[in-house]
Amino acid sequence: MIGFLINGLFWKSMPKSLGGAIGSLAILASFIVSLGIFFEVRSAGFHGPVIVRLFDFISSGTLHVPFAFQVDALSSLFLLIITGVGFLIHVYSTSYMHEDEGMVKYFAYLNLFVFSMLLLVLGANYVIMFIGWEGVGLCSYLLIGFWFKNRDYTNAAKKAFVMNRIGDLGFLVGMLLVLFHFGTLSYKELFGMMNSGVSVSPSVYNWIALCFFIGATGKSAQIPLYTWLPDAMAGPTPVSALIHAATMVTAGIYMIARSGVLYSLTPGVLHVVAFIGLATAIVAATIAICQYDIKKVLAYSTVSQLGFMFLALGVGAYTTAVFHVMTHAFFKALLFLGSGSVIHAMGGEQDIRKMGGLGKHMPVTRATFLIGCLAISGIPGLSGFFSKDEILANVFGHSAVLYIFAVMAAMMTAFYMFRLYFYTFGGKFRGTEEQHHHLHESPAAMTIPLVVLALLSIVGGYVGLPSVMSHHNAFASFLAPVVKNFGVHHLSHGTEWGLMGLSVAVSVIMIGVAYSTTRNVEFKENTGLAKVLENKWYIDELYDATIVRPLAALSKLMDTWAERRGIDGIVNGVGKTVRWGGDRLRLLQSGHVGSYIFVMVLGIVILFTISFFWVK
Repeated sequence: MIGFLINGLFWKSMPKSLGGAIGSLAILASFIVSLGIFFEVRSAGFHGPVIVRLFDFISSGTLHVPFAFQVDALSSLFLLIITGVGFLIHVYSTSYMHEDEGMVKYFAYLNLFVFSMLLLVLGANYVIMFIGWEGVGLCSYLLIGFWFKNRDYTNAAKKAFVMNRIGDLGFLVGMLLVLFHFGTLSYKELFGMMNSGVSVSPSVYNWIALCFFIGATGKSAQIPLYTWLPDAMAGPTPVSALIHAATMVTAGIYMIARSGVLYSLTPGVLHVVAFIGLATAIVAATIAICQYDIKKVLAYSTVSQLGFMFLALGVGAYTTAVFHVMTHAFFKALLFLGSGSVIHAMGGEQDIRKMGGLGKHMPVTRATFLIGCLAISGIPGLSGFFSKDEILANVFGHSAVLYIFAVMAAMMTAFYMFRLYFYTFGGKFRGTEEQHHHLHESPAAMTIPLVVLALLSIVGGYVGLPSVMSHHNAFASFLAPVVKNFGVHHLSHGTEWGLMGLSVAVSVIMIGVAYSTTRNVEFKENTGLAKVLENKWYIDELYDATIVRPLAALSKLMDTWAERRGIDGIVNGVGKTVRWGGDRLRLLQSGHVGSYIFVMVLGIVILFTISFFWVK
């Protein structure tokens, strides 16, 4: 917040390098504090959660909502992810944005973004969470539309803002239902009541859980509110990394994991969560297969991975979902920053059909990008392998049908990520001679964050080793006081090894398919299903035809008839009537004394006549 205030107040006069330093140091300081909190929570003497109450935020009758923070295993873990990955993105941005005239303002927005996310995960009640929830929505609008002179970018920012508000309305209704039935919005009090079996109709729990999930679908880009996230690529690439990896889109997963006590009481809603998550994972993966914009492929990859996380939540694997949030933050931030390095070298070009052969000129970017692709594909030894396979194992224990579709989504992930990798770094260069002449590795401020994230993408998964590899899962043990897997079926070691072998095999096969299909390819206009996928199943066009245009037509109709001819017509009609009457009455005030005497005498005659015939 301090970084935001300094950069925000003095952005016009402050040197760009100083603004970048202040913004980065603010996040570094937050990361150091987060480390201290994490180790304190991890220590044996910690008896969480700890509620830090600052002041009464709302006090009305029996309602008391304190401005309070809750420190426990879940919040401390998210603090590390947000500030750690956020700091690397800030450092990367100092180089990526150094030529932009609005760089200091950019860092002010970036600091406010991280502040809002920290507020969201630290809140001790749903009101404080909601303040942070709305804060990241505002910052996403400011950062997606940062280059506001481009109309398409501002439209993308408005789209993100509006679609998030739709979900936020559901979250707000859920909060009001909680307040009406339980009289509190504090996690500790609310979940205590739920655990004690307070006498409330099961339908109440279902409605609250469903409303909260609607909020999560907006923030975490699930069907049907996912189309804003790919359009969010309009912002600078580091912003894409921050939105997609460390902040914002993980808010929905955090909220449901935090509300695990509630969702454990609503198995029907969990089925909905699992179904929506799986559908999102598959639909987004199919779209990513036929995209040619390097950032669009990664955007749909994020939507698909978020679907995996919701699938895990839906089968009760809360800890597993949070585990995938952490590993995904590492490799997705790496992939987005890697794409930014490529775009930087290509002079702003994002079409992978015009790239190729970049590995020779950008060895660090190529090596780190390859690690990110291997991690997201679930190749053994990397972080994505452990978290993805844990999700698949939990899904298999829940339903074999869901598992089959989840494996299909994982297969597509390996294919489209390596399709992207081979098109970008393999083969011959397909761009212009001028672009080829300017190809170069990115500066250290951009490559060092890539190397750090690549290392985290390798080692990040070893904190959550599965039971077949270790008797102690450090990640699950750490989160156990706050978040636990619910209703998960334990599998035999043989079954787990078999599932791992299957998922790795299909991923390796799809990598081979991606390699064979990207060699010596001639780009032609897509037809049939490929054209449908390239056009994103025409979902945006469907929304435009069924929602946007009918609403615009209704608005125009209401504007013409209800507003202009109805409300304005009545208001203006009253004014015109009074004015018309005034114009007629003023003719009586002619200024001629004779006329006045005549009217006076006429009035007396009328009064005498009335009194003679009517008054008795």
